Amino acid sequence: MNNKEYSKLVKEKSPKSKVYITFPKAFFFGGTICLIGEVIRQFFLSSTDVTEIQASALTSITMIFLGALLTGIGIYDKLGKHGGAGTAVPITGFANSIVSPAIEHKSEGLVLGVGAQMFKMAGPVLVYGTLSSVIVGLIYYFIL
Repeated sequence: MNNKEYSKLVKEKSPKSKVYITFPKAFFFGGTICLIGEVIRQFFLSSTDVTEIQASALTSITMIFLGALLTGIGIYDKLGKHGGAGTAVPITGFANSIVSPAIEHKSEGLVLGVGAQMFKMAGPVLVYGTLSSVIVGLIYYFIL
């Protein structure tokens, strides 16, 4: 079997993507998560004596907590099944990507299970995010 025949076979056997339904669902779920975040931010701005920067930080912390909590009780995965990328892109998706492997490997113990597996998926994001911020900081420091 050559590459063309294999590609044809894969195309025939692969399930057809329902783009007309998955895009709106992802947009709806992602938009709803962002709307919830904005409601929380406005709550912090209106009911507490904090600056906009502090309210934004508190909102991020709250959204990460909610994402981790919903993952822990099994709700976020159900949302992700329907919302697709709409649930993966917001900051709650980052919390989900850290908590899910930790829950999955908790039977292996706190250190080798939870601790080692927690950053399996999010680790590269953290490493390259930190590295790129250091590089940008150095460029900013030496050029400006």
